[in-house]
Amino acid sequence: MDLQLVILIIATVLLMGFFAAASPMFFTADNLLNIANQNASTFIVAAAAGMLLMAGYVDMSVGSVMALAGVCAAFVSIDYGTVAGIICAVLVGTLVGTLNGILIGQIGMSPIVVTLGVLAAARGLAQLLSPGSLYGLPEDLIGMGSGSFLGVPILVWIAGVICAIFWFVSARMPAGKHTLAVGANPRAAFLTGIPVKKFVMVLYIVVGVSVGIAAIMQVARLGSAPSGTLGLGFEVVVLTAVLLGGVPFTGGRGSVIGVLIGVWLIAVLGNGLTLLNVPTEISGIVTGVVLVLAAASSLSGFQRRRRRPRRVQLSARTAAVRVSK
Repeated sequence: MDLQLVILIIATVLLMGFFAAASPMFFTADNLLNIANQNASTFIVAAAAGMLLMAGYVDMSVGSVMALAGVCAAFVSIDYGTVAGIICAVLVGTLVGTLNGILIGQIGMSPIVVTLGVLAAARGLAQLLSPGSLYGLPEDLIGMGSGSFLGVPILVWIAGVICAIFWFVSARMPAGKHTLAVGANPRAAFLTGIPVKKFVMVLYIVVGVSVGIAAIMQVARLGSAPSGTLGLGFEVVVLTAVLLGGVPFTGGRGSVIGVLIGVWLIAVLGNGLTLLNVPTEISGIVTGVVLVLAAASSLSGFQRRRRRPRRVQLSARTAAVRVSK
């Protein structure tokens, strides 16, 4: 097991132990389920964004795209029902993901510049469509956000299934190895037969779809679609969790499991500070410090990795292509 992942697990256990000792409310089933429910959408987007960063690419637009998809889905669901709203949210996320994928994966523009541009444009468009919060959502959509099955919130079930799919794809399918290969050395990955441009584009689309699903989950949980605050700062939380989970900013390394543990650590930190009545401003500072520590940790790991020759295990098919070339 990766040393950084081991340290992350130990840090998470110690943090949970500290909050359990400091507050009797922390280590209760209701509170732990509440943490999972509040961060269900973060788990989904972080898993997708983690795979994207493993390939060496980043998406800084996820928070604003969540707002845009949530507002559009709210409009549609009010007039045409929950199913139409869900489809709308996924379509909006897919369209933005495709746009990012074309500009970055196909044309080769800078991931940070493009997604920061989309970050500003999507937030502005969401507020243009709905300057305030949208209410009057269908009862079944609100029920999805507040309901439970077998004692576990429905949103947690949804996040669990989707994260399990991400884990399976990244750990058991060739796409996972291709992601690491692209992040380790795009040129070498191309020479082994991986269509790097198309692959990166697909990763951005996957992130977009994940954001669309997360948007409708957030709207359902909140019971409204506030264009100004929905997903605000979400990209920072996602990036913090991904870096904390052991994925370096340069890609080529990491796992979905590590990313999910990173999300859980951030969620536990936020919940514990709230239980201890720490002001919101201080919580923001703590999150920023954690982000810097995560970035420093991933940079250290990357530097250690650069001292070793890069070895990426490829599938038999891609290896055969490399031999034929």
